[in-house]
Amino acid sequence: MRRIEIDIQGFGRAIAELDGRNPQTSEAVWNALPIEGRAMLWGEEVYFGTSLICEDENPSPSATAGDISYWVPGHAICIFFGRTQPYSPVNHIGRISEGLGIFTSVKEGAEIVLRRAE
Repeated sequence: MRRIEIDIQGFGRAIAELDGRNPQTSEAVWNALPIEGRAMLWGEEVYFGTSLICEDENPSPSATAGDISYWVPGHAICIFFGRTQPYSPVNHIGRISEGLGIFTSVKEGAEIVLRRAE
């Protein structure tokens, strides 16, 4: 299983495991690491734009807390930490396995870095 570290400056670190729900999108994210951005909030979701461009791949209109997804229209990585549902369908790429609680305190503009976990 491929693991990624999500470091949010000033708030902490989480670990996620990429899964096979959308293998092409997961592979594209893995190959683009490290990915950096600035946090934006939408309900109980932290998201940030990237330069990564992926197409719809088995997009889902729903999410559960802990899902990490790629939102095609916004070229964004989305981390769902509560009951908020996607604005529009997303490609799920993995799940948070450690540190989901840090996302409840993240503020807009915080620096986020995704990298391969050791």
